[in-house]
Amino acid sequence: MKKVAIILSGCGVFDGSEIHEAVITMLSVEQNGAQYQCFAPDVAQMHVVNHLTGEVAEQESRNVLVEAARIARGEIKPVTELNADEFDALLLPGGFGAAKNLCDFAVNGGEASMNADVLAACQSFANEGKPAGYICISPAMIPMVYGQGAKATIGTDADTAAGVTALGGEHIECPVSEFVVDEARKVVSTPAYMLAGNISQAAEGIGKLVKQVLAMT
Repeated sequence: MKKVAIILSGCGVFDGSEIHEAVITMLSVEQNGAQYQCFAPDVAQMHVVNHLTGEVAEQESRNVLVEAARIARGEIKPVTELNADEFDALLLPGGFGAAKNLCDFAVNGGEASMNADVLAACQSFANEGKPAGYICISPAMIPMVYGQGAKATIGTDADTAAGVTALGGEHIECPVSEFVVDEARKVVSTPAYMLAGNISQAAEGIGKLVKQVLAMT
């Protein structure tokens, strides 16, 4: 049975992993006959957002690994324990946590950098030629992982796409129901909630991405 590593960024669309995307990703892996293991960086979140009001909880601090464990039902490990040799593929759901906790794209855009441990984990899959799938805003990390000219999509938002281009990526516009493949680098991306109006629309593109990634193993 194929094994897939999933890197989460917390719990909640505004400051962590987008929960729908994370669950759809896990479900899609199993529906395609594979199994997954979740990972997350053991660091403090950039900030905590009250998801009812949308306001930042200034006095509150949460840990990315601890929060991501909510989605993984406790079955999660620090990203420093992720060994690409033990897995066939890598998946990164979106949510603002991907752009705040896994990297700082939400703050620095085209001058962003990644958490060192997350970058090392992602690059280990790239270096071994193992396929990976980046979802929603996560594809902003593709040029940071794969270098100049790597193909990626975040959908159609011009400002976000400009940030991906500034980082050295080749941004390709893509509808919510489809995905973009960089065949040479074996990396796949899909817009999900960068464009999706509901969970069904998000699920269509994510399901196709997971199937494509597994087909490339």
